Amino acid sequence: MRERTQSQLKEVLGAGAVGTLQNRSERDTFAGMYASRLARLWAVERGLVFGRLDHVDEGRLYIGKLGLTDDEQERLLIDWRAPVAQPFYRATPAAPMGLTRRRHLQTKGRVVVGVDDDLLDFDTLTDEDRATLNGEAALLAALDERRTGRMRDIVATIQAEQDRVIRADLNGVLVVQGGPGTGKTVVALHRAAYLLYTHRERLERRGVLILGPNLTFLRYIEQVLPSLGETDVLLSTVGELYPGLTATARERPEVAAIKGDIRMAEVIERAVRDRQRVPRKPVELNLGRYALTIDRNMLEAAKNKATRSRRPHNQARAVFVRSLLNALARQAAKKLGKGLIDDDELADLREELRTEQPVKTALNRLWPYLTPQRLLLGLYASPERLDHAASTLTPEERALLRRDGGEWTESDVPLLDEAAEVLGEIDEQVLRASALQAEEEMAAARQAAEHEREAELAYAREVLELTGLSDVMEAERLAERQRGEGPYLTTAERAAADRAWAYGHVIVDEAQELSSMAWRVIMRRVPTRSMTIVGDIAQTGSAAGARSWNQVLDPYVAGRWRQERLTVNYRTPVELMAVAARVLATIDPALEAPASVRDTGAEPWSAPLSALPELVKSEVGEGGKVAVVVPDALLGELGKAISDMVEGTAVVSSGATRGTTALDAPVAVLGVADAKGLEFDSVIVAEPDLIASQSPRGLSDLYVALTRATQRLGVVHERPLSALLSEALSGLPSRTSGPTNGH
Repeated sequence: MRERTQSQLKEVLGAGAVGTLQNRSERDTFAGMYASRLARLWAVERGLVFGRLDHVDEGRLYIGKLGLTDDEQERLLIDWRAPVAQPFYRATPAAPMGLTRRRHLQTKGRVVVGVDDDLLDFDTLTDEDRATLNGEAALLAALDERRTGRMRDIVATIQAEQDRVIRADLNGVLVVQGGPGTGKTVVALHRAAYLLYTHRERLERRGVLILGPNLTFLRYIEQVLPSLGETDVLLSTVGELYPGLTATARERPEVAAIKGDIRMAEVIERAVRDRQRVPRKPVELNLGRYALTIDRNMLEAAKNKATRSRRPHNQARAVFVRSLLNALARQAAKKLGKGLIDDDELADLREELRTEQPVKTALNRLWPYLTPQRLLLGLYASPERLDHAASTLTPEERALLRRDGGEWTESDVPLLDEAAEVLGEIDEQVLRASALQAEEEMAAARQAAEHEREAELAYAREVLELTGLSDVMEAERLAERQRGEGPYLTTAERAAADRAWAYGHVIVDEAQELSSMAWRVIMRRVPTRSMTIVGDIAQTGSAAGARSWNQVLDPYVAGRWRQERLTVNYRTPVELMAVAARVLATIDPALEAPASVRDTGAEPWSAPLSALPELVKSEVGEGGKVAVVVPDALLGELGKAISDMVEGTAVVSSGATRGTTALDAPVAVLGVADAKGLEFDSVIVAEPDLIASQSPRGLSDLYVALTRATQRLGVVHERPLSALLSEALSGLPSRTSGPTNGH
């Protein structure tokens, strides 16, 4: 199949840029289609075929990551997302769905290296079938594999409750609530692949956005969708949703809580209104030959016209400026002794005044063009502006917002986006226009350009209709190609560069961490409210995060969202989850930990903090990936102590060493915020009491830290444990070095 697609692509590209415009557009379209198909085939090479269904009446069907047929269109492989593949995930001995056996295939390259059978109806098996039964449970075998630093697809081992979530209806808001280890993230990714397969025509044009908690997490999951044949989905953090900016720095918890508060929307709106100035005293303009005066009545009239236009600040500026220039032009006519003037004379005088430096200075001061960055920096830097715009905040809260310069943080991005909504885009044509170019001439030029674009689009639509490719390519994209305006961009690339892009579906992971202001940003990106929201309220660590899904969603889709629960913990062994469950009970006794499906025999342990470097070396010797989760205040100190003794240690600090470093290194030292969503073979939690006290929701952070391990867990500390944690972490056997129990 891959070789045939390569041959088709070479044939199309070999034709070259010849023929009519229609010939060239057809070639480009087919080349893009074959290139996309080839990329999918390359991406799914690993584990392409992973299952077989033995039906009572229908023979055997092979299940894989993509659907394939031979040259005669005979079905060779069923796509796992197809309805006929559902029994592979949902059949049980109690409800076999017409199956006698479900077979799991483990492959290396194109060679089958392992077979596991799930027997569903023994009585209907033939003697030959009974003789070929094999293996242990494929799920548990996969869970016991060592971590690689990248999330793998679970397409061969999806469980029934996960499959129900994956195949849920596209429309509306689906909340997937699940404790640690229940597979929320990987289920959400497989849901994205399923939705693109089932609703490709609807979603491919608008795209799918997947939001994760940090850049490290995005690197961790980035291979899952390509391995399932989907290569054009945008992965992003909230800190990347403002085009041209990647904000990775984090605020102190108390500052993040203020910036995430919904009151900041009103603060931004008032900050913009404050820049539309009406000074108490008249503004005198000395133009040499004569002087003009902008009085309060002129300003009020201009401001009222601009406000009534209901345009954002930067677009309303044109209304404000035109009104003031008209009033100044009439005033200037009187000064020049012209008396009443007609419209043409008024326009000439207005444009002459527009070029005068005193007039330009006054207009820019009274109603300036503003970028979101300029607005926020001006607000943060000025106690006076903060006092006025943020009067709904307390003096202490306003003081926390004060800063002069500095880098943008993740908490700033929702505020920048809010400001962009209130300000509107700056008309670049106006900024670049010659001071002598008349407004009427500019309008005529824009109108001519628009007519030209409409003609190009009309031709592009005609070409696509004639070629029958209107469902494959957008007319806008074809017109761009024929104009030669830049390189071909995928849907994901175009969406990432466009702040106003509306996605077909949005998936939010670790959604409990997002602030009220961040949710405003996300909801702007998906006006259809087609969303999958994944998280666990018990793991909320951010001071600005969610306390309930009702609190998050009712302002936008009250009574119009549904919830599914994942209840089985596939990651954390029974022994480790028992410790985490005691911490969960201290957060809220009503919360229930997910049930673990396996035990390992490796009991959690405790040790003094001074032994940490030696313990890390010992854990590395056990194999797999090791993580040391530490309080933020000790990240530098403990990170250095470990990296000095253990080769290949990556110390992950906010805004610094991020991305793939922590995932590829044998040992990662990181704070809880950067550990969210990740998993490691072995985890050592340092100073749990300090983690629990470092933020208002520190106990939730500790719960997260204790549930990152798939095999082994240790706790080290020198600070005395609080009474609360002493009870939760009591009974852990002591350890100084050497292997853990069970290894």
